Amino acid sequence: MVNCVVKNWQGEDAGEASFELKVAKPENAEHIVHRAAVRQLNNARQGTASSKTRAEVRGGGRKPWRQKGTGRARAGSIRSPLWRGGGVTFGPKPRDYSTKMNRKERRLALRTAFSSRLEDMIVVENFGAELERPKTKEVLAALERWGIGSDEKVLLILKEVSDNVNLSTRNIAKVKMIKATNLNVIDVLHANKLVVAKDALEQIQEVYSD
Repeated sequence: MVNCVVKNWQGEDAGEASFELKVAKPENAEHIVHRAAVRQLNNARQGTASSKTRAEVRGGGRKPWRQKGTGRARAGSIRSPLWRGGGVTFGPKPRDYSTKMNRKERRLALRTAFSSRLEDMIVVENFGAELERPKTKEVLAALERWGIGSDEKVLLILKEVSDNVNLSTRNIAKVKMIKATNLNVIDVLHANKLVVAKDALEQIQEVYSD
């Protein structure tokens, strides 16, 4: 069981929240989180890079000069990889970079990564409830009240994303907003600070507890 201090919109302590997630053993934690992170990055690759071999480059069907008697090196095609404009030797071809990982392992890695960021986590009560209209300046002021520097990358985790919150945060370069059900290892590890709505924390406990 882990206890977190809950802050309100003004940056004052408003109580405590607790959550309990099953995490990996200390000796295996780093390994399984690393595997999950590598898998996510690999699966994000398009794998569409492609170069032409000497058989695919247009032209080069005629032998450029006769085999002997010219004093020059032997050449059979102007599309040889040795020539400018020729084919590429062992160049990239379209491929699938995706890697597999068991569902239980993926969820265990996610819970472990999330729990490891406890010191950088700020739980907020009723996030955005006081935003009567879209106002980026008010969100920036709230982040400052919670002790977050202007140069820190922030991951904002919400249960539901209202229009006012979406419009107020989308123009802040270092703030990324996701729903609690879309939690992933890379975003959790990449951010300097995690701002979690109290109801989102309860949803994380409910969805990822098994």
